Amino acid sequence: MKEYTSDKIRNVCLMGHGGSGKTTLAEAIMFNTGALDRFGKIADGTTVCDFDPEEIKRKISISTALAPCEWKDTKINLIDTPGYFDFVGEVKQGIRVADCALILAPAKGGVAVGTEKAWDYANEQKIPIMLVVTKIDEENADFFGVLDKMKNVFGKSIIPIQIPIMENGKFTGYLDMIDIKAKKFEKDKLVDIPVPANLSDRVKEIRDMMAEAVAETDEDLMNKFFAGEDFTHEEILKGLKKGISDASITPVLCNSAINNLGVQYLMDSILEYMPSPVDKEVVKVKKADDQIAEIKVDPASSLSVLVFKTIADPFVGKISMLRVYSGTIKTDSTIFNTGTEKAEKIGQLFVMRGKKHVPVERLIAGDIGGVAKLQYTYTNDTLCEPGNNIVLDKIEFPEPAISLAVEPKAKGDEEKISSGLHKLQDEDPTFKVSVNTETHQTIISGIGEQHLDVIVSKLKAKFNVSVNLTDPRIPFRETIKKKVKVEGKHKKQSGGHGQYGHVWIEFEHGNKEDLTFEEKIFGGAVPRQYFPAVEKGLKESILRGVLAGYPVVNLKATLVDGSYHTVDSSEMAFKIAAHLAYKKGLEQANPVLLEPICHIEVYVPDNYMGDIIGDLNKRRGRILGMNPQDKGIQQVVAEVPQAEMFKYATDLRSMTHGRGYFKMWFERYEEAPPPVSAKVIEESKKHMAEVEDLE
Repeated sequence: MKEYTSDKIRNVCLMGHGGSGKTTLAEAIMFNTGALDRFGKIADGTTVCDFDPEEIKRKISISTALAPCEWKDTKINLIDTPGYFDFVGEVKQGIRVADCALILAPAKGGVAVGTEKAWDYANEQKIPIMLVVTKIDEENADFFGVLDKMKNVFGKSIIPIQIPIMENGKFTGYLDMIDIKAKKFEKDKLVDIPVPANLSDRVKEIRDMMAEAVAETDEDLMNKFFAGEDFTHEEILKGLKKGISDASITPVLCNSAINNLGVQYLMDSILEYMPSPVDKEVVKVKKADDQIAEIKVDPASSLSVLVFKTIADPFVGKISMLRVYSGTIKTDSTIFNTGTEKAEKIGQLFVMRGKKHVPVERLIAGDIGGVAKLQYTYTNDTLCEPGNNIVLDKIEFPEPAISLAVEPKAKGDEEKISSGLHKLQDEDPTFKVSVNTETHQTIISGIGEQHLDVIVSKLKAKFNVSVNLTDPRIPFRETIKKKVKVEGKHKKQSGGHGQYGHVWIEFEHGNKEDLTFEEKIFGGAVPRQYFPAVEKGLKESILRGVLAGYPVVNLKATLVDGSYHTVDSSEMAFKIAAHLAYKKGLEQANPVLLEPICHIEVYVPDNYMGDIIGDLNKRRGRILGMNPQDKGIQQVVAEVPQAEMFKYATDLRSMTHGRGYFKMWFERYEEAPPPVSAKVIEESKKHMAEVEDLE
C-alpha cells in the first residue's frame, strides 16, 4: 500500500443495528478496490472484518475491525463496528477515531434502535453522517418507507442523493439525484437510461427538498433560491458539501452490497462529500498544566497519537491500535506515554486489514494503524514526543450493567483463569474483573449476558480454560434488635496451668457499622490488661453471625463485669469467654438478616414508564421519583434490593427494545422481609452442611 497525504485519507465508521449489512458492505468496497480478489460471505465465515473465531461461529460482528483500501488515489480506512448492544464499547472505540459515519439501515427493517443509537453516537462526536439504505433487493424492501421513517426520526436534514430503480421487485439501477441521471446495471457495467416515468413525481419532490437545503448553506444561494433561479451543478455540490460538513444535510444512498450493486456510487460519494482529517485543521489537546492547546493536523506538527483499542493476541502479544492526530510516528522510534509517564520503544508499525498486518515505515497525521508489544500502553493512552506532554480526549465507555460469578470447571485452573480474564480486561474497557473478598468469588461484569458469554468463549479459545457462570452470592449482613446481658465463662483444668476467663457483656444495637466496644468495669473485676483480648475476641466473632453466618454490623458491646484467676487467667481465655458471650447474646437479642439495597436510576422513553415502574415494584422496589430528561426520556429513581437486580440489564433491554439503560450503586442495608430471610438462612445452613461434608 503506497503512502498518502493527509488530505487523501478518509476515516469512515460503518455503524447500524445488528444485521444491517456493515461487514458485507466493507467486503464489497474492498473487493471493488482490488484489496480482495474474492468476495467473502458471513455465512461461510470468510469475510475480512469478521475474522475472530467467535464472530465466525456466531455470524455477528463482536469487535471493531479495520479495512483500509485504495480508491481513486485516496486511502479509505473502513472501521467496521458491531451492531449488537452488548458490544457498544467497540462502537465507541471505532467512532472516536473516525472523521465521518456511514449509518446503515436495511430496506426491509428500516430504522431500528441500533440506527438511532448510531446516530446519537455520531452526533456526540460531531462528525458528518451519511445514511445508507441496504439490502435494497430483498423481498418487501421499501426504500421510500425507510426514507419517511428517517425523516420522522432524524428530522428535516435527510436528503436522498440516490434512489433505487426497481423492476418487478428487483434492484435494476439507480437515479443520481444530483445530476438527474438514471443508471441501469448491465453485468459489470452501468448504462444510462431515461428517468423512469413512475419516479418523476419523486424526482421533483426530492429536487425541491435538495434546493431548499442547499440554499440554507449560503446567503447568496438563499437569495438565488428566493428569486426562483435554478442552481448550477457546482453550486449544488458546494452546498451539499457545506451542509454535510455542518450536519444541516444528511445524504441518503442505497445499494445491495451482497450483489455489489450501487456500491461504487457510495464509494465515490465518500470521496466527494466526506471530510479528510485535514478538514478539521486543528486537534485540541490538554497540556500538562490542564490548558487546552491546538495542534495543526499536519505530518510536520508535533506528534499526538491516541491508542483507541487493545487486542490480546495469544501469538503476537498485545497489539495497540492507534490513530495519529498530528505529526508522524515512525518504526523504531521512541515516544512518550503521558498516561503512564513512561517512554515506549515503537517496533514495527503496520496497518491492519482484518487480521492481516501490512508493515509500514510510518503513519502520518490522520492515518490509522497498529503496533505490537508496547510495554506500558493501554486503551485511551496518549502518545507524544518526549518533553511535549499532552493528552487527547479519552473515549467514554459505558459502565458494566450485569455481573456474574466465575467458577472453574477443573480444580487448579484458578491462576490460568485470573491471568486470562485480566488480559481480556486489558482488551475490553467495558469488561471488569474483581474478587469479592467476603464471598471469595471472582466476579466478571459486562454490558449484557451475550457479552459475558463471549468473554467465557474467548477464555476457552485463547487461554484454554473452561469456566461456569453463576449468580454472585449476595453479601447479606446480620444485626440485633434487642438489648441483652449475657455471661461468657471459659474454665479448663488439665494439669499445670488452667485456663480461666469470665465476662458479663451487654449487647445492643449500635450506631456504627463496625463493632462499638466499651467497658464499665468497677473494682477490677476484670483486669485492664484483658480488655483488648475481650475486644479482639468480639471482633473475630462478628465476622460470622448466628443466623446464616454473615458478618454482623451495628453491634455495641459493653463489658460490665466478670472475674479472673491470678494464675489461670490469660488473654486467650478471655478471648474465648468473649466469643461464648457473643454467641449466647446474639441468639437471645432478636437477630435479623439485613440485605443490600441499591439506588437505581433508569432512563427510558416516556411510553415505557408504566412497564418499568410495574417491573420495579415486582422486584420489591420503592419508586422515589420521576424526572423528565431531554429528547422524551424519563428518569425513574428507585431503591431496589440487590438480590432482585442480577438480570435487570437483560430484562430492561427486552422491555424497552434496547432503548433503556440504567445506573446502579449500593446505598445501604435494610432488614430483609421474613420470607427472604427464611430462604437465605435455609440455603446458608445447607451450604455449611455441604462444606462440612467435604471437610
